[in-house]
Amino acid sequence: MSAVFNFTFVPWFRSVAPYIHLHRGKTFVVAIAGEAIAAGKLQHLAQDLALIQSMGVKIVLVHGFRPQVNEQLAAKGHEAKYSHGMRITDTVALDCAQEAAGQLRYEIEAAFSQGLPNTPMAGSTVRVISGNFITARPVGIVDGVDFKHSGLVRKVDTAGILRTLDFGAMVLLSPFGFSPTGEAFNLTMEEVATSVAIELQADKLIFMTEIPGVRINPAEPEGEDNPIDTELPLAAAEKLLGQLPNPTQPTDTAFYLQHCVKACKSGVERSHILPFSVDGALLLEIYVHDGIGTMVIDEKLESLREATADDVGGILQLIEPFEKDGTLVTRDRTEIERDADLYTVIEHDGVIFGCAALYPYPEAKTAEMAALTVSPHSQSQGDGERILKRIEQRAKGMGLQSIFVLTTRTMHWFIKRGFVQVDPEWLPDARKRKYNINRKSQVLVKKLS
Repeated sequence: MSAVFNFTFVPWFRSVAPYIHLHRGKTFVVAIAGEAIAAGKLQHLAQDLALIQSMGVKIVLVHGFRPQVNEQLAAKGHEAKYSHGMRITDTVALDCAQEAAGQLRYEIEAAFSQGLPNTPMAGSTVRVISGNFITARPVGIVDGVDFKHSGLVRKVDTAGILRTLDFGAMVLLSPFGFSPTGEAFNLTMEEVATSVAIELQADKLIFMTEIPGVRINPAEPEGEDNPIDTELPLAAAEKLLGQLPNPTQPTDTAFYLQHCVKACKSGVERSHILPFSVDGALLLEIYVHDGIGTMVIDEKLESLREATADDVGGILQLIEPFEKDGTLVTRDRTEIERDADLYTVIEHDGVIFGCAALYPYPEAKTAEMAALTVSPHSQSQGDGERILKRIEQRAKGMGLQSIFVLTTRTMHWFIKRGFVQVDPEWLPDARKRKYNINRKSQVLVKKLS
């Protein structure tokens, strides 16, 4: 392997490790649109799901079959009919749905059975178990439209699914349900996935869809100035839904968003809309800080707060690379544990991505801001300024008149934010005695209004 590969792989793998630990033992409901399978994405999706499961995640996989059923209908010269965003399932459509479901279940099970050497599935053992986990009821007649054999979820066999997951298998669900009398109903993939996620109180509900997510301004065309909104608070998502027209097509912004909102309102921690067109979208969303699609959450995952003793390990991991390259002065664990309450941290999804400490010198009405650090994975997103503002607020709360920093490499960043350079003689006497002349750190001060 090349030195360049080693240089990039090692820090990347280390950055992924916190998410591997975080998601181990969690339950994800992953819904794959039938369009993804029709587009030939099944093999790579199966590889990624097998990898995620191998890292301790319990997976319920729900597949759609919209294009496959339409293809079967077209072959029989029968028209596909929809209303209210749902298929009207007559007898012919029900037969086509059963045929499509059987074929797709075969293809999915085959995809998870691969194990050729030198492939991502080599050495994997993925048990896929499906069954009659869904009890359904008919949609009935809505606004004068008879939906015939189309149904809605009445009940989810939560205990059966959990037992299967605890057995170590992946649960595979087709969008079908059966009534207590044994009558079959065609369901929607979206409703099955959402209902199962809610009943299981899953940690994530993930839709692999035709759309890349929800854009910052959904009514405007895609472009660099209108990117995907990667983190959408539940309140904002509900407000957006109220502004959007009722969805009729899977490509409508509200089509998947409505199910994400419903899931989050019912206790699912996070729901996601991802593009199946992007290879590795599942891995990018789950194991990378900002992800790739839209995540709907009940509250902001990123919290700016004062540190506790439990954060010491995360702080050490964050600042260690900067201590090694000389950007920061080396601090040992004992010192950080002792001063933990002086630190402010930015935490995202259980991982510390930024920190700074505030050491007060009350006799001089000032304080030192030390160890200001932001992870390379979230730089240029304003986290440094957010920490600085919180430090300033803490200093003001102590009745201090200024804060100062000692730096060798980031002078311009501080000067742009209101700091001015002073002579080291300006330092409070207690800090002046600890000043390292050999390091030649620049001293910058900011007055607090």
